[in-house]
Amino acid sequence: MSRHATAPEDRVPLAHKVAYGAGAFVNNTLAAAIGGMSIVLNLGLGMNPAWVGLLGAIPRLTDAFTDPLVGYLSDNTRSRWGRRRPWIAGGAITVGLIYILLWQLPVAAGNTVVFWWFLVGSMLFYLAYTAFATPWVALGYELTPDYHERTRLMGVQNFIGQLAYVVAPWFLWIMTNEAWFDDQVEGAAALAVVIAVVAIALGILPAVFLRERFVDSADEAPKKTLTETGVDFWTGLITTLKSVPFLQLCAATFLVFNGFILISAFQSYVIIYYVFGGDQARGAEFVGWSGSVGAASTFAVIAIVTWLGTKIGKRRAFFVSTGLSIVGYLLKWFCYDPSMPWLLLVPAPLMAFGLGGLFTLVPSMVADVVDQDELETHQRREGMYGSIFWWVVKLGMSVAIAGGGFLLNWTGFDVALEGAQTADAIYWMRVCDVVVPAVTSALAIVAIASYGITEEVAQTTRETLEARRGKTA
Repeated sequence: MSRHATAPEDRVPLAHKVAYGAGAFVNNTLAAAIGGMSIVLNLGLGMNPAWVGLLGAIPRLTDAFTDPLVGYLSDNTRSRWGRRRPWIAGGAITVGLIYILLWQLPVAAGNTVVFWWFLVGSMLFYLAYTAFATPWVALGYELTPDYHERTRLMGVQNFIGQLAYVVAPWFLWIMTNEAWFDDQVEGAAALAVVIAVVAIALGILPAVFLRERFVDSADEAPKKTLTETGVDFWTGLITTLKSVPFLQLCAATFLVFNGFILISAFQSYVIIYYVFGGDQARGAEFVGWSGSVGAASTFAVIAIVTWLGTKIGKRRAFFVSTGLSIVGYLLKWFCYDPSMPWLLLVPAPLMAFGLGGLFTLVPSMVADVVDQDELETHQRREGMYGSIFWWVVKLGMSVAIAGGGFLLNWTGFDVALEGAQTADAIYWMRVCDVVVPAVTSALAIVAIASYGITEEVAQTTRETLEARRGKTA
């Protein structure tokens, strides 16, 4: 049973939760789009899968610096609109415009030029993406001080964010639809425009409708010289990276997300070339159905996990949700059957517990870590924690995309063979599709097993902080 009830003043109104959730939809749509649409570079242009993987991974190297930097700047921005909101609005508009340009591929110039176009464009895209996503994440950490309301807030935002994954599995089918486009490249260019318009329209909503709890403290902070700013940045970064509970959450997130994303691309190949013998149109349709069933199931998963987190604690709820996803991954070996293709939808609801539980529970747990950090350092660093956490997510995605390309080559897959892939290639594709996410998810459970910020610890921390600030708990 819970030790305390959420006070009325700690509750975030539903309308504000929805506004925050709009940011989650944009965040997830952009992440799913840049990863899922990249398959066009291989299937549509014949680019080597390893090249495609590198295009997903290389831009993430810059994120190692830009993400914490934007987080720090967000924590220390002073404006009449607050610390986070100017970044959120500006980032949403910029990332949408860049995404449109990214997919206007110079195909006539050849794949080498396309490679460099996409590489440079991706770097700019991820910089703008960071400018939006990092302050948006940080804003969520400070909207409520309550242990359980944080879980409810993250449940709502994750629920809305999952709508992106209902739509995203159909991107390949949309781009491949011959009734609409001459080829996949033309389809990608048009789809990018639609995605960008939606990202801009919804991405500015958190900046318009939400307010920040600690904006006054930022306004009162003394101005720093350039040297002092540099020292403060590196001190904050090092302090953040010393937090053991935070590192546990990052490790678990990297493992669960990395495993899922790696097979989300791999799974498409297994469905197309194993279940449907190389029929891209038919395979793409079932890739869409499987993704949509998983995404639709995630809505129920989020509700279950949110409830479970308030009853048995966030850590135990993570064990349950991640364990159920492992069962789903293992079922794929039996349910991906060419003689019964619709059976491939069976594992999807169980696999949904992986990301559904992860992005409901872990962001709420990071908010608790931020309070623990303030208790020890007397500073609020939502932006720094959020930037590093989501850099881990993006790193996981890039490693998965790059690893997926090299792993696909390792299995012996050859796109030129179309439906005549070798038996060995099909076998190893299936093994990787099942084993990789099951193992990474199991390791995530191990990583978080000793996580120590319980409800009681979090409540005591809050009471101490509010007494220090001169407020009642």
